[in-house]
Amino acid sequence: FKGGDTCEYLLSSGRFLGEKVWQPHSCMMHKYKNSEAKNCLIDKHVVFIGDSRIRQLFYSFIKLINPQVKEEGIKHGNIPFEDKSASIKVDFLWYPEVNGSMRQRIKSWTEWSIKIHNGSSEALAQYKINITSIAPLLEKLAISSDVYWVLQDPVYEDMLSENRKMITNEKIDAYNEAAVRILNSSSRNSKAKVRVFSVSKLIAQETIMKSADGLHLPESSRDTNAMILMNVYCNKIMKPIDGSCCQPQPPLTLIQKIAFCFFTLSIFGYLIISLIHRNNYRKNKSCADLESGEEKKPAISTPNVSTLEMLLHCFCKLGLIMTYFYLCDRANLFMKENKFYTHSSFFIPIVYILVLGVFYTENTKETKVLNREQTDEWKGWMQLVILIYHISGASTFLPVYMHIRVLVAAYLFQTGYGHFSYFWIKGDFGVYRVCQVLFRLNFLVVVLCIVMDRPYQFYYFVPLVTVWFMVIYATLAVWPQIVQKKANGNCLWHFGLLLKLICLLTCIYFLSYSQGAFEKIFSFWPLSKCFELNGNVYEWWFRWKLDRYVVFHGMLFAFIYLALQKYQMISEGKGDPLFSNRVSNVLLFISIVSFLTYSIWASSCKNKTECNELHPCVSVVQILAFILIRNIPGYVRSVYSSFFAWFGKISLELFICQYHIWLAADTKGILVLIPGYPMFNVLVSTFIFVCVAHEISQITNDLAQIVVPKDNSTLLKRLLCIAGFFSGLHFFSAMQDPSRH
Repeated sequence: FKGGDTCEYLLSSGRFLGEKVWQPHSCMMHKYKNSEAKNCLIDKHVVFIGDSRIRQLFYSFIKLINPQVKEEGIKHGNIPFEDKSASIKVDFLWYPEVNGSMRQRIKSWTEWSIKIHNGSSEALAQYKINITSIAPLLEKLAISSDVYWVLQDPVYEDMLSENRKMITNEKIDAYNEAAVRILNSSSRNSKAKVRVFSVSKLIAQETIMKSADGLHLPESSRDTNAMILMNVYCNKIMKPIDGSCCQPQPPLTLIQKIAFCFFTLSIFGYLIISLIHRNNYRKNKSCADLESGEEKKPAISTPNVSTLEMLLHCFCKLGLIMTYFYLCDRANLFMKENKFYTHSSFFIPIVYILVLGVFYTENTKETKVLNREQTDEWKGWMQLVILIYHISGASTFLPVYMHIRVLVAAYLFQTGYGHFSYFWIKGDFGVYRVCQVLFRLNFLVVVLCIVMDRPYQFYYFVPLVTVWFMVIYATLAVWPQIVQKKANGNCLWHFGLLLKLICLLTCIYFLSYSQGAFEKIFSFWPLSKCFELNGNVYEWWFRWKLDRYVVFHGMLFAFIYLALQKYQMISEGKGDPLFSNRVSNVLLFISIVSFLTYSIWASSCKNKTECNELHPCVSVVQILAFILIRNIPGYVRSVYSSFFAWFGKISLELFICQYHIWLAADTKGILVLIPGYPMFNVLVSTFIFVCVAHEISQITNDLAQIVVPKDNSTLLKRLLCIAGFFSGLHFFSAMQDPSRH
């Protein structure tokens, strides 16, 4: 709550998260680059009026436009600055006190008359008179310009030189109180308002002890003040994702309005049908009781639920959930805060979940390599680690980033392993199977694209697994279709399958080193509408390239494992090691060494770009090492963590839902439901987030059974309807905003 008036909070309140990281109350502050600052301030004229401390703020501000600027201007005079490339003018006007000269300039600002008048009470009285006379002019100026009055910062009295000893914090407070009172009383009867920049006072209270002379702020503090000024003015213009301060609530698009109407009708429709259905059931039951003439106990069975009622029930729940999504990350209802990484904020929660995971250990139903319980467990603990990684902002710490990249690669490895195993064993290449998988993968993301007004590629992981699923399907489904049943009759078919895999590897290699060819493939309509982000497919190419080989590795591992299983070269009995004792021990030793070697290499990374280049080729080392460590010892293969497995079953929903109802500002910040209590806030938001993800998983499963029928003719009609729906969606979207299409 109170997340609406973020500009006032940005100007007046906040706290330090670390030594140099300022967190405004209730909103997120964007860190502007010089190119962004120029785009925002193009053809603008900015004036700083005041004393030496305002001059400091002036220099910090223009360094955001041009970092090469040096503080070499006249100390007690006016200083001009101009950036001709963007037609930006920023001036500093030397007016150390409020007087007639400042009044004549109309644009006004102040600070330091205390020293000039030796801290006398008469000076304060004259200051009040001058402020009173200049306030109407400031308000008049505020009608056409943004005007900010910077409060005087406190001083560190112990460090002040003798000629500044008359400047005390008590007198500064008296001057500030007078300025705020006069400006506020004057603005009540005015159309425009002079905004008081009081946050600099809070920043100074925390950092003035590091001042070189007790008067002027350290550079990091004044840089923070300059960045706040930039956010106050530029956020509403540039609309950065990670800068929620001073950003107005985005207007509803036509598609969002249609979605809102659809969910509203679904809720009312479900309530009406449910009410009618239950009334009919009660009437029929009471008639049956009267005819029998006996008093019967209430029936335990519930009335039969029709397909329409189940469908409306799903959309009813989904509508309520999507309303929560919208309120959390599109409406300015709840607060948002920036992430701030510390080692403890990442590693302590990791220890917590590991202890919980080990505590909930149970025996598996089967002891095969990568059985269902084990893969759910694997997905579960990986997802929890990724969630902690995101909320703690650990991407800034390169060793953690590199290990998380392996976890994402492991998800894709499972995609290759799982889908290959299914097609190889079952030989089911029917449309029903494809549609079921595509629906379960994409349903939530498609709904979020509509409700949250985001492109499909924004939820990058789902497009990634969707494309790789289709690649696996195409590789195995094209002629000749080679499956296990066919290969058992003739071993040569195994070589045919290996040839297919080699062709796939060649295509991957070619596309990874030919960005132009890759972009041409995905730049054709309708693929371009799915994979473009910010007008191009570069982000999609980067994401695809980052883990380009790991799905192939998963497919190859599945092929080798199933072949070993077929020829009984491995032992998967309960408690039995996977191989003979000698071979198992050697492989276990190699796996542990490989696992640790990769971790040491990842922890020693110094350059993210260089490590990302090596990652696609070496990530499989740690993945295979983990699989062998987890499966070679029989007793380890025979148990699993039900705690992690539960989360693994809803891992996809957790990954997607975190974007908007656990994190905030499209993952750039943290959602704040309970301000002032960070730990309690995380507990509450996490509980809601997990419950919502679990509910969406159930809704998706229920809708998949209704929307994707087994009958091919009915399924074909549904596919045509879905194609028509998306065509209509594209039409409405293009009609509302042609520039985006």
